[in-house]
Order: sequence, then C-alpha cells, then structure tokens
Amino acid sequence: MRSDAACAHPAPTDEVIGLCQDLLRIDTTNTGDNDTSVGERRAAEYVAEKLAEVGIDSVLYESAPRRANLVARIPGADRTRPGLLVHGHLDVVPAEADEWSVHPFSGELRDGYLWGRGAIDMKDFDAMTLAVVRHWQRSGIRPPRDVVLAFTADEEAGSEYGAHFLVEHHPDLFAGCTEGIGEVGGFSYSVNENQRLYLIETAQKGIDWLRLHARGRPGHGSMVHDDNAVTALAAAVARVGQHRFPVVVTDTVRAFLLEVSEALGIELDPDDPETAIGKLGPIANLVGATIRNTANPTRLAAGYKDNVIPGRASATIDCRSLPGQSELLEQQLRGLVGPDIEIEYLQRQPALETTFDGALVEAISAALRAEDPGARPVPYMLSGGTDAKAFTRLGIRCFGFAPLRLPADLNFSALFHGIDERVPVDGLQFGVRVLDRFLRNC
Repeated sequence: MRSDAACAHPAPTDEVIGLCQDLLRIDTTNTGDNDTSVGERRAAEYVAEKLAEVGIDSVLYESAPRRANLVARIPGADRTRPGLLVHGHLDVVPAEADEWSVHPFSGELRDGYLWGRGAIDMKDFDAMTLAVVRHWQRSGIRPPRDVVLAFTADEEAGSEYGAHFLVEHHPDLFAGCTEGIGEVGGFSYSVNENQRLYLIETAQKGIDWLRLHARGRPGHGSMVHDDNAVTALAAAVARVGQHRFPVVVTDTVRAFLLEVSEALGIELDPDDPETAIGKLGPIANLVGATIRNTANPTRLAAGYKDNVIPGRASATIDCRSLPGQSELLEQQLRGLVGPDIEIEYLQRQPALETTFDGALVEAISAALRAEDPGARPVPYMLSGGTDAKAFTRLGIRCFGFAPLRLPADLNFSALFHGIDERVPVDGLQFGVRVLDRFLRNC
C-alpha cells in the first residue's frame, strides 16, 4: 500500500505535462548573438528549483551573462560502476508568432498535443528527465549507477556557451561517465499497426558551417561593370545550392536500411539506397540527408547603397559532412566555388559514429519493448548535430535516445525548427515510462 505522502504527489506521467508546459512558456530563444539571446538562465533556474524541491543539489555555470548551464549528479547504488550522462539543452531556435496556429511560447494543450517552440527540440525530454528523477527522490529509488544530469545553453548555435564550455572548463563534472543519452533518437516510425521501428541515434553528421566571400572592384551602379562581387558570389552560391554530392552509404545507414527493407518487405539495392528511402514517407527527408554530404545556402550579405556596386559580398552555407568526410567536403566545395572565392569556417565539428551493441543498447531495447511489444529498435544517423559532439571529446559514448511513441501520420521531422512544433501528450507519457524503466536498468 502506498503511503499518504506518496499519494499526495502526482505520478511522473502526469507531472511531465505541467513541467513541459512550464518550460515551453519560458522563452529561451537563441539567436546566435549573446545580446539578443534570452531566457536560458531563467530556464536553468527553473530546473534547479524543481530539483531542489526533491533534494537534488545542482550548480549553475554561466559561460557569459545569462548563458547558463546546470549540472547535477545523482549517486547510484553501485558507485564503482561508470556513470551515465543524461543531457538536454534548454535553448530553442527563434519563432515568428504570426506564422503559428498558437503562440509559440504558450505551452498550449490542444487536440492531445502540447504546442510550443521546443516541444520536441527538446524541452519534452528535459521535462521527462525532471519527472523521472523527481519521482525517484520522492519514492526512495536509486539508479544502478551514477546519473549526471546536464541542462545546457546554446546547442542551437553550436554549443560554444553550453556543452563545449562545460567540457573545456569543467570536465570534472563528468568524471567517470562513459556513456550518455540525449536528443533526436528513440522516436517511433510506424510500419503497420503491430510494428514500429524506434530510431536510435548512433551517428550524426559533422557541422561545417562556413562563409563564402567574393571580392570585386567597387563602382557606380549605373556603369557597365565586369568585376562585380555580388555577381561572382551569386554564381558560386547557385552552384553550391544546386549541387548534389555523391551517395556514400556508411555502416550506420547500411544497418538502418537493412532493418527497414526487412520490416517493409522491400528489396534493398546497395547501389540505389534512394529507392528504399523514398518509401519511408515522413522520415524520408531526414534519412535521405544521411547518404551524402550536403551544403545549403542560408544567408546573403552585400552592399550598403542601392546605386553602389560593393567591393565585397558574403554568403553563409550550412554544410554537413558524413563521418570522415569533412576534408573531402572542403575539396568538393572548392571545386564548386572556384579559386577566387574565399572560404571561412564558422563552425567545424566532426561527425560521430558508434556501433549499435553493448549493454546500454540492450537496456534501451528492453525498455522500449516492455512498453511497446511492437517495438523494433534500429540504429540511424542524424543529419544534424547535437551536444554529443562536445561530450564525445571526454570519451563518452553518446546515443540519441529521447523516447517518444508517435502517431503514424505525424510528420515528426518537419516539426524540428518548424511552424506549429508540438508533441503528443500520450507520446510524452510513454517517454517517461520508457526512460524510467531504462534508467533503472542501465
């Protein structure tokens, strides 16, 4: 029989809803500029308060004014075992309110979903983690080994003020941690009513953000001008944006495609992976970006007056490289833009890849199957990057595992940085149950 004190507290599957709403209502927009990024310290203080309420001590680390990170360690039953890192970022990308069906920082509950910027990227997992550890503290549950919680800033702009800051300046916080879990993995893809693939992130592409600079001769806009920086840049950007890099199937992607082809009952031609990917529906775009290097122009800057031809023009390119291909990607880009365009790197963080095996993978798989008998965990590569890039520098083997069971018709990948970002409430509650089960048995 439960005690009166235990009955007075909500179940973690109920509490996670309010925790997630609270976090969504804190505007933690990361613009990439310290002067205009907001809310990260407020969110970190909220997390600290929720941990302190149940007796978990934590410490805030500011990398710059208001750019706050929080770390806490929960002692495990066997402290001789290596620790597990559970990490989630608190910042979100900007959102234009007039583009949304609800206000992006309302945390509104509607149609079985929680709506708001960060609902899946990644305040849902932050809330799951809080709900689980608060329940443990109230119930006297100890994890089998130390669990280190890290709630970080600045993930959406490269993690300089977040995970990389912690790794460079406070590596002792993660002493003993050999494995970690974080975002963009553990979500379901429905094969049919009885079977769901759960994509576990074991690899992610490298971040190769760069700027192209073209230089020319300044002049009057009314003159014939054959040395125009804007023209040179525009041509280079068009070549990059329209180029399709060669297909390369990595070990992780090959393993994923084999699992998918078996589950869907389709033949996989190793020389034509795009045919199999094209049958994946809503996640085809996510997976399709993991079979080649990519380079997408995102920003242009040139000129200071309508009738002046500027001497310099610049463009930002979001490049993502496959494991081991960052140098090759640079060579490919150089061939596209030509020798007269300068390449300046803004971020260069390596791709990651680990194997889909070991006790942690077994614990992940067991927790998913216990809550969903139709679960089939499979490895996959993320086309983007996460804080795992920083924590891997400490020798931590990182996985993307923020479990969610999703409706079959939900275009999950389109919600990342998209309009009307939302998370299904029953999926959120499923995630709490899986995370609790996993952390108790890992």
